[in-house]
Amino acid sequence: MKQRLLLLVAVFFGIMAFVLNYSRIEAERRKIQHSTEEVILIKMTTAKASSQVIQDSDIVQERITRPRGTRTLERDIPWNMRSRIIGRKLDVSKEKGELLQWGDISQAYGRAAGLAGRVRKNYRAISVAVDNISSVNNLIKPEDNVDIIGTFRFPEMKGDNSLDTLTLTILQNVRVLATGAQWETNYGGTGSEGGRAGYSTVTLELSPKEVEMIIFASQKGKLTLSLRNYEESSYAGDLQSVNFKYLEQNIPKYNEEREKRRHTP
Repeated sequence: MKQRLLLLVAVFFGIMAFVLNYSRIEAERRKIQHSTEEVILIKMTTAKASSQVIQDSDIVQERITRPRGTRTLERDIPWNMRSRIIGRKLDVSKEKGELLQWGDISQAYGRAAGLAGRVRKNYRAISVAVDNISSVNNLIKPEDNVDIIGTFRFPEMKGDNSLDTLTLTILQNVRVLATGAQWETNYGGTGSEGGRAGYSTVTLELSPKEVEMIIFASQKGKLTLSLRNYEESSYAGDLQSVNFKYLEQNIPKYNEEREKRRHTP
């Protein structure tokens, strides 16, 4: 009887030791998971020699998990800044599968120094006025992508009050070149420091036709910028023009759609 009791006690303490060790291992695993982060960098899809120009087809995104707070982004190029390197020359040779870093890119701009060197060919830079609300509380940064939404009033429409005010998305997935005087991020350049505390203008990269449209829209109404996730470049084709009548009729549908999205994994 005494031996059986001792055996039960030994089994009990063995189980307790296993549980404690398992809990300790799980705690360490969770600690490691929370101390890492996933970053999306740029990887070469082909070998390129020094002085060759980087094309869209030469790069692809590479997801990497690494310790949180690692400061290698000072050298690595985030995927959302790929537009900054397309058309630039390599200072060094790169092999297929290698990550691309700022030090690999030629910094010699010559006449293209400054913001003009950031504007892609066949595009133009144009600044629009913003406030805290229309600029997402001044949280939009250079190299972000935004949608441009316009709100317009039509005082001449006297017969139908539903036409007095209209809100619609004018352009989608527009590249931000500068916020205030800040046209560089912390990565790969110096740039002005003037726009970090706050700004009243945002400079956008648009085609010549889009420039005309946005200038006209800014004179006739209020423009608001909607910030996109840096991985999203899709075009939403099911957007609508919103006036009071449309809003009144579709509020229940909007809430139903939000509830479905909330329960979708």
